[in-house]
Amino acid sequence: MQKIIILIHCEDQKGIIAAVTDFIVQVEGNIIYIDQHVDFEQNVFFMRLECELTNPNSNLTAIKRVFEQSIAADFKMAWEIHPKEKKLKMALFISKYDHCLFDVLGRYSSGEFNVEIPLIVSNHEDLRAVANRFDIPFFYIPFTKDIKEEGEKQQIELLQKHDVDFIVLARYMQIITPNLISLYKNKIINIHHSFLPAFPGAKPYHSAFNRGVKIIGATSHYVTEQLDEGPIIEQDITRVSHINSIDDFIMKGRDLERIVLARAIKLHSERKTMVYDNKTIVFY
Repeated sequence: MQKIIILIHCEDQKGIIAAVTDFIVQVEGNIIYIDQHVDFEQNVFFMRLECELTNPNSNLTAIKRVFEQSIAADFKMAWEIHPKEKKLKMALFISKYDHCLFDVLGRYSSGEFNVEIPLIVSNHEDLRAVANRFDIPFFYIPFTKDIKEEGEKQQIELLQKHDVDFIVLARYMQIITPNLISLYKNKIINIHHSFLPAFPGAKPYHSAFNRGVKIIGATSHYVTEQLDEGPIIEQDITRVSHINSIDDFIMKGRDLERIVLARAIKLHSERKTMVYDNKTIVFY
């Protein structure tokens, strides 16, 4: 039985939920999940709905056309309809740190993520053996300030060749170029510690340790041209104290990075995130 996901946002107004649920009945669908949210400050309505199409002859293209004509146009909706079972293709960008890479690939191998990973891209050769261990094609693309245009060109060619749907930066230590960001708007996920902007630089954990911080955090977000300021998908924290060493800080921080990145991948791949005005609506 085919299952679909419908994502909607538009100006909040009367009758949206009734119109959408009536439409599901008309196309012989059975709603199995529905959630909605209203941003009262901006008067914007958001909805995520899953349903089963009980008619085996249902045509998704025809359903989209009727939805646009009968509902979306009237309510001036921004909307998407996707087959639920379709696996998104996810590219991994990495550098030398391996903790997030091992965690993502381990979860992927165990079936935790409903995605395909057609390639891993790196600006270093260090982790090629890890990619080989999981039997995923590895591509080394040097990337520095002097050759970033050529590097960007190679990255885009590879991503398009493999029909990649979204990108995960598993501690990729280079700034993503504006061209790549524009091609994958709200489809590039990054992970970093949450010490910014208080403790910038190469050794934030050392700076935090010296200040005696009591909480360590990690944040996953979509990449925008404003560095580390994109819409936030997931965050988490853990407590630390005077008994913890710098190594403890780093270990706890890396644990959080793994967890928060995994949650972000799962939420995005299951189409449970919506971005509006540099903020996310996340349907858990």
